[in-house]
Amino acid sequence: MAELKTKPTNHSVEAFLNSVADDQKRQDSFTILNLMAEVTGDEPQMWGDSIVGFGRYHYKYASGREGDWFLTGFSPRKQNLTLYIMAGFDEYDNLMAQLGKYKTGKSCLYIKKLKDIDQAVLRELVKQSVEHMVTSNS
Repeated sequence: MAELKTKPTNHSVEAFLNSVADDQKRQDSFTILNLMAEVTGDEPQMWGDSIVGFGRYHYKYASGREGDWFLTGFSPRKQNLTLYIMAGFDEYDNLMAQLGKYKTGKSCLYIKKLKDIDQAVLRELVKQSVEHMVTSNS
């Protein structure tokens, strides 16, 4: 079984975010950092070289594969700010309708700029997703 490449590290979250070249993306990243820290009550931690994660949960698949992953997190990617909403989006149609301009993947929320979305709605989405992950994995 292949080992997961993305693991928690002791690298500095602040140094990583300060290295983001685009000024707006760097500012947005610090805003998201503060939002997620407030919502989760957890300290941010680097996962791999480019993901800032908060909290942790243990998963185990029917196949027997298991591991640890962050409850929520984000990464300032070249194309978008990628936010990890680990519960996915199926149960959040009402919030998603109010969020603003975004795209999604399975558990990834892609936004170009923070000003394109409603931050209060984002806060609620992160809160509900984290609560879902905590209750469904305890």
